[in-house]
Amino acid sequence: MVQERFELKVPVSELEIGMHVVRLDRPWLETNFLLQGFVIRTNEELQALQAQCEYVYIENRATPAPSPKAARSPEKAQPAQVRIKASRPKVSRPSKAETRQRPVNRQRYGKTRSTEEEMPAAIQAYEQARQLAHQLMDDVRLGTMLDINQARQVVAQCVESVLRNQDALLWLTQIKEKDAYTAEHCMNVAILTAAFAKHLGLPEPEIETITLAGLLHDVGKAKVPLEILNKPGPLTPDELKVIQQHPVYGRELLLKTASWIPTVVESAYFHHERPSGGGYPEGLRQDEIPYCARIVAITDAYDAMTSSRCYARSRSSREALDIIYKGRGCQFNADLALEFIHCIGIYPPGAIVELSSGEVGIVVGSSDLKKLRPRILLLRDEMKRPRPERVVDLMQMDLDPSGQPYNLVREWPNGSFGIELRDYLEKWLSLTDSSPAAQSS
Repeated sequence: MVQERFELKVPVSELEIGMHVVRLDRPWLETNFLLQGFVIRTNEELQALQAQCEYVYIENRATPAPSPKAARSPEKAQPAQVRIKASRPKVSRPSKAETRQRPVNRQRYGKTRSTEEEMPAAIQAYEQARQLAHQLMDDVRLGTMLDINQARQVVAQCVESVLRNQDALLWLTQIKEKDAYTAEHCMNVAILTAAFAKHLGLPEPEIETITLAGLLHDVGKAKVPLEILNKPGPLTPDELKVIQQHPVYGRELLLKTASWIPTVVESAYFHHERPSGGGYPEGLRQDEIPYCARIVAITDAYDAMTSSRCYARSRSSREALDIIYKGRGCQFNADLALEFIHCIGIYPPGAIVELSSGEVGIVVGSSDLKKLRPRILLLRDEMKRPRPERVVDLMQMDLDPSGQPYNLVREWPNGSFGIELRDYLEKWLSLTDSSPAAQSS
């Protein structure tokens, strides 16, 4: 029998995991929910709804009462009243391999430092990771054995910083060096993977291992000729075949190390596999792809899309997240794609944003519960001219020059309006060092 769909108003205290939320008691932009309509999948989402709303509307399906003719048939008789049941998603049974890797009891990590307090340690970890990424690529080109133990030490520092406050290192990943894309990309993917693994609630040792996998996922590209790797135009079919061998090269290099790690090898070899079966090198589908490789596939694609490469312009974070959202289930694991969008937020640390006043600034930090109300370092006035720098806090409802609360309008890529993130890092730290806002993140 066809079921009719309609909305049911429900107090947040009565919500359950599996319910499909279609409308809130307030505008979506006043909350930290990125998707306007979603199925509650985790306790964190349930608690966030309860913290930000009094009631919501869920999708319900009603089975109408049978016709009089049907009611006269005893074997088909049904109760006259309408039966209502909350719509719940169908959950497929995971494979044994996936069950072993999927986090069952998510760890909870809170921010123990403000972004400003964490930034000096983050800068140190970032610089060490950057130097190591360059060294690893140079070692491979020179035929030197990879030093996994050294890599693990640097990764541990990055993970420690992310666990204290991921915003600081995520801010730094927005600083891109086009002329050293491959090495810098590996470093950024490691940091993004650490933040994503923290968001997924993986235990700290597993976060360190998968962060190492992110750092080494593209090590095989060091075996690809530079004239192909850095070619500004489209690749020929033969050149494409060469570059698609880098997962194979990466696996071979990592298996030669003295203490190779399965998760790291799998991520290097399988991070270009796709749920649709259209990836490479094996053409795996869905749950055939290792869990770690599904994670790295998303962080790898996100950083690539938000970077300026010799053959493609950089996209804003919001554009990249939109592409990941549209590619869920085909290009990326559907559940992990949605989790990653929640992890990064529409306006991540380091994003260049335009406000409702027309002014432009850089996102310097946000609350996990109010990612759409971050703190902004203002750099341009409403005419996009340089202005005296100051920090405004949208969560505290700071007012614009006309006396209205600031709101975010759109994101711009790095370099817009002459704003280069690297140039403003020290200015932001000096402005916020003694600011009361520095104590909230």
